[in-house]
Amino acid sequence: MAGAPFSTFIREDYFMSHAVIVDHAVKTYGDFTAVNGISLTINPGEFFTLLGPSGCGKTTLLRMIAGFNTVDGGEIRFDDKVINNVPAHKRDIGMVFQNYAIFPHLNVADNVAYGLKARHVPKAEIGPRVEEALKMVQIDQLSTRKPNELSGGQQQRVALARAFVIEPSVLLMDEPLSNLDAKLRVQMRTTIKKLQRRLGITTVYVTHDQEEALAISDRIAVMNQGNIMQIGTPEEIYRKPANPFVANFIGVSNFIDCNVKTSQGSAEVNLPGNYSISIPVSREYSGEAILSARPEQLFFDEKGIPGKINMSIFLGDFIQYEVELTTGQVIELNEYTKDVSEIRHDGEEVHISMNPAQVSLYEKESKEVLSC
Repeated sequence: MAGAPFSTFIREDYFMSHAVIVDHAVKTYGDFTAVNGISLTINPGEFFTLLGPSGCGKTTLLRMIAGFNTVDGGEIRFDDKVINNVPAHKRDIGMVFQNYAIFPHLNVADNVAYGLKARHVPKAEIGPRVEEALKMVQIDQLSTRKPNELSGGQQQRVALARAFVIEPSVLLMDEPLSNLDAKLRVQMRTTIKKLQRRLGITTVYVTHDQEEALAISDRIAVMNQGNIMQIGTPEEIYRKPANPFVANFIGVSNFIDCNVKTSQGSAEVNLPGNYSISIPVSREYSGEAILSARPEQLFFDEKGIPGKINMSIFLGDFIQYEVELTTGQVIELNEYTKDVSEIRHDGEEVHISMNPAQVSLYEKESKEVLSC
């Protein structure tokens, strides 16, 4: 039986993962509001990431879902069941912590078996389930080692195996890769995504790493100061940021002041150097605005915003240019090496243009999005 597929040891309702519904959830600490009336729905089996800078409330919200933090307002539900007052150990969750939190006195197999024993799983079942869980994270050959004999990546795999071997309906992960080096983080995020897809567990993942969130998520909630700035797929978040905060936090964006006048679903955008473009908009607005363009959305052209190249950096598949506009503003432009035969020289005068369908446009004062 030990060589049977992992599904052999999974209960029949295993793939019936919970939806997680957060309904106007609030968490306060004295006068400080860490989670400010957040509402969101995480679908069964979805890989959902809470992304944002330190102190934005993402870990606080995760701990509210886990039952480690109390809920001061609103509700959190698993499907239709309100869990505000359900103890953490009765919430049917698995948890992977930033610092792994594995027991130093137990070997790998005993660490993974711990949750099964606590749930009074029959002894005959524990060994095969532990063995198959360790195989899934590719450390079955390390079952007798103690944590101090493992690398950071191996310890994190133990933590992963321990979390999903109990067959949780919701898996919560708090910055699980932040203590690993860059190369290992990339390897581990691929491992995590493959496991999540294979097992179909509803997963809520916390990170401040934008690239990690884009690579691993089905959907992302970008948070700031206890609020949600935008929820969407990685492509939606990157290509159509809802406000300047999201545009600046996810990847690199150039922000250029401009003036706009809209008419019949289109905005005439006046940019420095008497350059103007027409951008589709969702509503009428005239006045000061901010245009946001990512480095790969800009290109050199005979017409456009005038400037000169301050510096070029060759990065293999693309060349990164720092361009100073005639207004004194410095922007970043990426030109892919497959499209050009030579690198432009520092000091060269250039004109910068853009694809109107790709850039984003925001009201200057309210920061609300105008572009479609």
